[in-house]
Amino acid sequence: MNHHLTVKELPESEKPYEKCLHYGAECLSDAELLAVIIRTGTTGRKSIDVAREILNCNEKSLLNLYHMSFKELMAIPGIGMVKAVQLKCLAEITKRMTKAVRIREVTLNSASSVAAYYMEELRHEDRENLMLCMFDSQCVLLGDEIISIGTVNASLVSPREIFIRALAHQAVYIILLHNHPSGVPLPSTQDKLVTRKVQECGELMGIHLSDHIIIGDNQYFSFKEENLLA
Repeated sequence: MNHHLTVKELPESEKPYEKCLHYGAECLSDAELLAVIIRTGTTGRKSIDVAREILNCNEKSLLNLYHMSFKELMAIPGIGMVKAVQLKCLAEITKRMTKAVRIREVTLNSASSVAAYYMEELRHEDRENLMLCMFDSQCVLLGDEIISIGTVNASLVSPREIFIRALAHQAVYIILLHNHPSGVPLPSTQDKLVTRKVQECGELMGIHLSDHIIIGDNQYFSFKEENLLA
């Protein structure tokens, strides 16, 4: 007769599975959740030991899945190419799930809803990404596109490129977003110049710049909320 093992009787590396079945995934620690994905360890190291080493790198949290490169992950004993790919895909899935949940809440006139929708996508980037968000006459989000990667500079950002894409989507309103890798979303002089430049071009094109939102680390700055847009 098969004996059903209790949590205490299970090997350490298998406990997360039993706990998940009995109590739900929400009861697992970060290390246990990762151990389930990693599945197996290596000689002398259980999967949960490997998981703890990942968590103890850099950010000291699950955010390491975003920030660690494939090379850094594979440098950890027990993480080969396949497991590194699985972990990076897991990180990407979490970003996309967050966006999928929040898209229903996005409204043109709510900077907080727009910032929340793009927060996970942009706040982990190590370079500035300038994104164009396009809305129709009913203020429904039509889509978004990355305009540039690197420093947001008035001399480098092309209003022509922005409005070509906006016209292609038949946008009536647009919002600019970009991230500050420092985590601090205060606007620079260049940010203000870019905003003014795009706003002036939009007035000529009949496409209204509704806001420019800067994404920091779980915080944002809205030109509209701060009355920096005419």
